[in-house]
Amino acid sequence: MITSDPSPLPNQAALEPEIHSEPNFPPPPTMPTKEDTAWWDLGKAITAWVGSIALLLLVPLIILLPYFVYLFVHSGPPTPEALGQDKTFILLSIVGVIPAHALTLLLAWALVTRWGRQPFWQTLRLSWPPGVAPLQGIAICAFLAMVLLGIGVLITSFLGGGKTDLDRLIESSFQARLATAFLAVATAPLVEETIYRGMLYPALQRVIGMGGAIAIVSVMFAGVHVLQYKNNLGVIAVIAVLSITLTVVRALSDRLLPSVVIHLVFNGLQSLYLILQPFVEKTEKVQPAPAIIGWLLRHVF
Repeated sequence: MITSDPSPLPNQAALEPEIHSEPNFPPPPTMPTKEDTAWWDLGKAITAWVGSIALLLLVPLIILLPYFVYLFVHSGPPTPEALGQDKTFILLSIVGVIPAHALTLLLAWALVTRWGRQPFWQTLRLSWPPGVAPLQGIAICAFLAMVLLGIGVLITSFLGGGKTDLDRLIESSFQARLATAFLAVATAPLVEETIYRGMLYPALQRVIGMGGAIAIVSVMFAGVHVLQYKNNLGVIAVIAVLSITLTVVRALSDRLLPSVVIHLVFNGLQSLYLILQPFVEKTEKVQPAPAIIGWLLRHVF
């Protein structure tokens, strides 16, 4: 048997194609869905709302504390009845709302912008709807505000009501009138609209839809005023109508500025009456119809 040495085989590894392994990159980050951001925005809006109520309760108390200590040192513990008649105490309780509103706006700014990482007013959509000129928008909003006041006259003429806590504050002194008028125009419309129609409404609208958001925001806005006007059903009804109107305007326009302007004009007309009322009542005998209007303007803001 004749055998021969086999020819050397070629290098098998050399014949196989070289396989290059891909670098092991980490998976791309998961982007948050619209549902995730909607619930996150709702959480921030509710935080702002709770914070606004807490600030309205706590800040005036802090402002009043030094005066309370002064009364305690000079005349002993003041009684609730005495405090209710103390013009300085009442004025300070009204003035204390100004820093509360300022801190509320700062809180809203921090939550909306994430401490300055995105624009505040643009995010809140504080602008006119497309195609609406500023003068045109102001005129329409002013007309709606006057219509709301007229509706308020009709409601209060049927429902009536007694004096409210706000009534007693305003009647305590002319300085209290001025402070109340200032708050009603300078801070309340912007701060309240920022919280309710600027933050709460769009967050709720993304979660439960337009109809549910309008209903909930309207009830929340009117609800925080119930304690203030608890013995006056007519004023509470007017506040409810105002709240629904402002929220519907925000929903249909998809902008916050119209609601702010309506609220501002609505409060501004009443503030003007608050300032002029003492002088008007000294020179003229109020007739029944103007008395109803005056009563409304004195109670609602």
